[in-house]
Amino acid sequence: MKDFAVLDVMLERRRAFADPMVAMLEEKLSSASTVPTESVGSDIVTMNSRVVFCVDAGAAETRTLVQNDMRGPVGSSLSVATRRGLCMLGMAQGQTASIEFPEGRREQVRIEAVLYQPEAARRAARERASAGKPRPHGLTLVHSTGASMRPLGETARMRQTEGDDDPGPSAA
Repeated sequence: MKDFAVLDVMLERRRAFADPMVAMLEEKLSSASTVPTESVGSDIVTMNSRVVFCVDAGAAETRTLVQNDMRGPVGSSLSVATRRGLCMLGMAQGQTASIEFPEGRREQVRIEAVLYQPEAARRAARERASAGKPRPHGLTLVHSTGASMRPLGETARMRQTEGDDDPGPSAA
């Protein structure tokens, strides 16, 4: 439903400028079936999904489908304001669709995999929380310090020697 709202606003803005994407947006919205966010299948491409796709049997590409292409590193995202991005929105893993460009050229886009989908990730987090499982943080411990480390907030001594007032040549 949220993706539908984004496209609806995009359509209204583009109509004002007679944008060539208007027809594709109208077709996408008229054929879309809206479902509650909680009901979206984990293999469906939604906004902010990380997707592996192929164009015309070319090499697989991986992108995050975004509303605005200005976020994130160059080449890691694909805006829904592009024909490819708009085409992919709402497609399922394994599905193929055709895009027609204004000059008459056509492309076949195939969704190979949906690596990450925010709606599925939120559902999984809620299920873990309701089951009492700890929340994964995505971090891996690579080094654990010994007990000799100061607790957080403890004030450090000015000198690193044990009672001798002269820190020696290492202080210079």
